[in-house]
Amino acid sequence: MNKFDSKKIMPRYFSLAIIMTLISLFVIGKTLYIMTVKRDYWTKVADRVKKDSVDVKPMRGNILSCDGQLMASSLPEFKIYIDFKQLKDAKKDSLWNVKLDSISKGLSQIFPEQSALAFKTDLEKGRREQSRHWPIWKKRIDYNSFTEVKALPIFRLSRFLSGFHFEEFNARRRPYGSLAGRTVGEMFGAKDTARFGLELSYDSILRGRNGIVHRRKVLNKFLNIMDTPPIDGADIITTIDVGMQDLSERAIIDELKEVDGNVGVAVIMDVATGDIKAIVNMERCIDGEYREIKNHAVSDLMEPGSVFKVASLMVALDEGVVDTTARVETGSGVWPMYGRKMKDHNWHRGGYGTLTLPQTLQFSSNIGVSRIIDDHYRNDPEKFVRGIYRTGLADSLHIPLVGSSPAVIRMPKKNGKGQWINWSKTALPWMSIGYESQIPPISTLTFYNAIANNGKMMQPRFVKQVVKDGEVLIDFPPKVMRSQICKPKTLGEIQTILEQVVSIGLGKKAGSESFKVAGKTGTAQISQGLGGYKIGRTNYLLSFAGYFPADAPRYSCIVCIQKSGVPASSGFSASVFHRISEGIMAQDLKLDVTDARDSSSILIPDVKTGNMLAADYVLSHLGIPTNHNWTGTYTKGNPIWGTAENERNQKVQLNRVRPIDNNHVPNIIGMGARDAIYLLEKRHVKVIISGRGQVVQQSLEPGHLIKKGEICHLTLE
Repeated sequence: MNKFDSKKIMPRYFSLAIIMTLISLFVIGKTLYIMTVKRDYWTKVADRVKKDSVDVKPMRGNILSCDGQLMASSLPEFKIYIDFKQLKDAKKDSLWNVKLDSISKGLSQIFPEQSALAFKTDLEKGRREQSRHWPIWKKRIDYNSFTEVKALPIFRLSRFLSGFHFEEFNARRRPYGSLAGRTVGEMFGAKDTARFGLELSYDSILRGRNGIVHRRKVLNKFLNIMDTPPIDGADIITTIDVGMQDLSERAIIDELKEVDGNVGVAVIMDVATGDIKAIVNMERCIDGEYREIKNHAVSDLMEPGSVFKVASLMVALDEGVVDTTARVETGSGVWPMYGRKMKDHNWHRGGYGTLTLPQTLQFSSNIGVSRIIDDHYRNDPEKFVRGIYRTGLADSLHIPLVGSSPAVIRMPKKNGKGQWINWSKTALPWMSIGYESQIPPISTLTFYNAIANNGKMMQPRFVKQVVKDGEVLIDFPPKVMRSQICKPKTLGEIQTILEQVVSIGLGKKAGSESFKVAGKTGTAQISQGLGGYKIGRTNYLLSFAGYFPADAPRYSCIVCIQKSGVPASSGFSASVFHRISEGIMAQDLKLDVTDARDSSSILIPDVKTGNMLAADYVLSHLGIPTNHNWTGTYTKGNPIWGTAENERNQKVQLNRVRPIDNNHVPNIIGMGARDAIYLLEKRHVKVIISGRGQVVQQSLEPGHLIKKGEICHLTLE
């Protein structure tokens, strides 16, 4: 018999099902309520919940100059807050009421930008709102300010009693300010992300690796347990010399202000190693001040102008199509070239007439250089461009700075019919004098540095080493890009010509009376794109590239100035080169101390005051002869000034001189103002002085009996 009673069981089953359904609907409804209506509340709660695993930021590595000076470093910065809810829970409200004025006054002294009353009003507002994270100061502060704030009343207590807490950040700071700023680089303000420069190029080395801290709750407190310790970033040692960088920046800015320039570039390279000792990129901003906005030295692709002529003639000399005895006719300064007029800079003065090959560079003759190249390469321009490539001007230098670009020197090509593609008859003459190509200043400098380095082309080096804790992790040795850019005979001829450009040619302003300089001037009109060269106001690129000392080259340097309108002379850049080169050589100048002597030098000191026995003892032991012929006035056995006949009868001579006590005026002729005033005021004599130098006249005679309130007038010359 079936004992299942459906009449009793089924109602119970349905009742249970209904109850479960209602509970499910309630859970779903509550979930939807939390997800929508209470979403903001629980989001804030979630923000206060501590994560089980927290990343620990490593310390970012430093960027150092070539001699170890800090150029960029990470320093701690803080944002400070107060938890008023914690302060209330700790029952410190009464203490807060007592100390609020002191705290406000202390904060105003630390942060003078805001008054004590403003601090008090702001803190009272945070207390009324019972904020758990009320900012005491809205900006980040350095460590010194942080310690001063933490020493204020209440704040010096523990966090659980004071409510004072903070956030710590690693801020990137440059001790030398904006010096080489575009090359060193910069970080985004609130983010640990590099923006440009070496900071960006070597970010993976400088950054280090994050660590992980595991948080555990023990006895209602969270404890940090280090799972993976952070690995701090390594330091990089650059090739930048702080002194040369500062010298170059000041020289560029001064010249830009004087000539009303738009952009100024200067790069200094060590001849033997290719080390970049200084790199300047100044640009005029809207407010008229000059700052580094873009790294023009490595990224500007512009037609270089006459500094390119050296490479053109190097190719011709190296291939033997001409020699230094070649002569070229330049006429009156204007020469027709395939329907266009080639002009020399002095065409309005009648030109240069017939020039030798060296003279075409000495006087930077456009006609002379372009005619030599056109005469020998017009039928095979590809051969000329291949020769330019051999000089290394078109090589990619692998500059470790974002935005750097290799030179663009186009190679002529023929189609199947033997016709030149995109190549006109005027292309070769104008290319030979620095047009039709785009070359950044650093590529031009690398070429001139190779000339100074006896033909060996070095890769520009910005970073020498990566170090950490005194240990070298990575070494970047000097790298040779080309062992020889031309034949030794050609190189010698070019070196001689470049010296003559400065000694007797147009580059005289770059020269120095103390050492030899070699280099080449350059002036080029800057193309305005589709507008050509003549649209609006003509813009010019004024350059000088060279090296010094010419007889034993140590440094090469290029200076480029961009300006609008006339006057526009490459002499502007040559003058900057002169100041930079002389400044650098002066830093290394070592002279013997004897060189400072002249006819007016006082080699033996003249002892006029003090204890003459002691003075004679000191001078004798220094090897300085003394005149033993003492006469003069003394006070109680101590000479004020004078000499004695000899050391043996000194005491006898002293007894013969009438002693002067504090009641009589001493002889102060020949003394300085400080000593004279001291001796007179010590005897209660008022002193009035006129003039500067030594005492030549005193109104009260030596030995005069001093009366109360007397005045002595002193004349100094």
